[in-house]
Amino acid sequence: MAKVEETHQEHDHAHHGHNHHHHGSGGLGIAFWLTLGFAAVEAGGGWWAGSLALISDAGHMLIDALALGLAAFAGWLALRPASYRHSYGLVRAEVVAALVNSVLMLALMLGIVWEAIARLNAPQPVQGGTVMVIASIGLMVNIFVAYQLSRGEQTLNVRAALLHVLGDMLGSVAALAAGAVIYFTGWLPIDALLSLFVVALILVSSIRLLREALHILMEGVPKNLDLPEVGLAMAQTAGVTSVHDLHIWTLASGKVSLSAHLEIPAMQDWPGILHSTRQMLHTRFDIDHVTLQPELPAAQLEQVGIPFYPRHNH
Repeated sequence: MAKVEETHQEHDHAHHGHNHHHHGSGGLGIAFWLTLGFAAVEAGGGWWAGSLALISDAGHMLIDALALGLAAFAGWLALRPASYRHSYGLVRAEVVAALVNSVLMLALMLGIVWEAIARLNAPQPVQGGTVMVIASIGLMVNIFVAYQLSRGEQTLNVRAALLHVLGDMLGSVAALAAGAVIYFTGWLPIDALLSLFVVALILVSSIRLLREALHILMEGVPKNLDLPEVGLAMAQTAGVTSVHDLHIWTLASGKVSLSAHLEIPAMQDWPGILHSTRQMLHTRFDIDHVTLQPELPAAQLEQVGIPFYPRHNH
C-alpha cells in the first residue's frame, strides 16, 4: 500500500486513562529496615558459628536490603508527575530497579557458588546449634517481609524485590537444615551443598525477571499481547481500511502504549472511528494509552489536489 507523504498528516492523540497507582513504597521501606537489621545479626552469627550457609544467607539479605531500598526509591520516583523533561513521568524507574536487582541477584549467586566449591574442597567446622537458632529467626523475618510485599501491587519492581526475599527464605531454610544435619550427624559438606541447592532454585526466576526487564527497556511487545492480532482487530473496526506502522510497548508494569496509522475512507468519519477503535482496544486488550493517526487513500488525496508520492520498489 502506498503511503501518504509526511508533508500532509493529521494527528489525533488519544492519551486516555492514565492511572497512576501507588506502588507500596511504605511496605518496601519496612521490609528494607527489617532485612538490613537482621542481615547484620546473621552475618555476625554466621562468622562466629563458622557456617557458610548462614554467612551466604546474611550476604543475600544484605543484597536484598539494598534491593528493597532501591525498589522503594524507584516506587517513589514512579509516582512523580510528568514534566517537560520527562513527558511520561518516571515510571520506567521501576523497570530499571528490577533490572539492577536481577543483576545483583546473579552476582550474589555466583559468589555463593564460588565459596561453596571452596568449602567442599576444604570443609570448615560449623556450630550447628547456633546456625539453627539464627536461621529460624531469619526464616520468620523473611516470612513477615514476604507477606508485607505480597499485599501490595505486584509491579515488576515489587516482584524483583519479592524474588530476593523468597531467595532469602529458601536460604534460611537451607541454613536451618544444614545446622540440623551438622548438629546431629557432624557431616560438614551439607552446609555447602544446601547453599548450591538454594542457588539452583532461584537461578531460573532471576534469569526470567532479568529477561522481562530487558524486554520492556527494549520496547518489546508485551508478552500477553499478539501484535498481528491487535492489528487485525483494529483493521476490522468499522470505517478502517487498513492499519500500518503499528507499535505496542510497555512503559511500566500495567501501563501499555500503542501507536498506529489508520487508513480511512473520509476524514469526516474520523471522530467516530477514533472512538470505536479506542473503545475496542480498551475492552478487548486493556490498552488505554493510544496514539492514532488517520490517513486518506492515495486516490482521495489526488482528487483534492494534495501531492502524493508513491513508494518506488527497486
